[in-house]
Amino acid sequence: MKKPKNESVEAASSSMPVSSGIRDNYLRGTAADFLRAKVVPDSRLSVVSAYFTIYAFDALKDHLTGIEHLDFLFGEPRFINALDPDRTEKKSFIIDPAGLHLANCLEQKRVARECADWIRAKVAIRSVRQSTLLHGKMYHVSHNGVEDALVGSSNFTVRGLGLSAAGNNIELNLEVDSNRDRRDLKAWFDEIWNDQALVEDVKADVLLYLEQLYQNHAPEFIYYKTLFHIFEDFLADQAKGGLLDQNIKIVDTDVWKALYE
Repeated sequence: MKKPKNESVEAASSSMPVSSGIRDNYLRGTAADFLRAKVVPDSRLSVVSAYFTIYAFDALKDHLTGIEHLDFLFGEPRFINALDPDRTEKKSFIIDPAGLHLANCLEQKRVARECADWIRAKVAIRSVRQSTLLHGKMYHVSHNGVEDALVGSSNFTVRGLGLSAAGNNIELNLEVDSNRDRRDLKAWFDEIWNDQALVEDVKADVLLYLEQLYQNHAPEFIYYKTLFHIFEDFLADQAKGGLLDQNIKIVDTDVWKALYE
């Protein structure tokens, strides 16, 4: 007789090892479990990740705000557009993923401000200079001479760390249980962190971006910003075709008129 699907899943779950060094955000615990267990007050952290989200910080802030220091190394530099009508490009990094839930969006200012305050006080941030050069992910925790480490695929995001109520990424992370390997990982991190030809300090860039998330903008700025995002693709196409010199009456559009007041 064929077993029901849920019974098969239960059987698979029961066959999993009770104790495992793997943190996969699925059947063997989450990367966040590791951080919650190992990060205690006055810990020192060394982290390598391609992404950093303020919402992952918010979910773990009870543990992170009490640390002594964190060295955060971006393994993947990116350029994001600054929040101004001229669309001036400024060096920054992937701070927030796409597709945020509305509840998160409503909390963005508070979370961004708290995260920025924490970074100013306790975090150093550097990035590799060359894109696609560094692919590893690492979380190293040191406290009173005791070291713990997790290596694998989890970025510092809500889904990467297994912090979401649903839809977490299935990752492959391994908790390092050898003192020699934990020391080697920290030495590897320090070698890259201190290589000025390979990495650069980007803390000011990240803080600038976070400030743009929580600062209060004048209504006029919001108006121009909205118009810019509505018409930017159209204007870019016109510029490529050499048509911007023609009399394009954007002010006559329904969108412009609806927003003007």
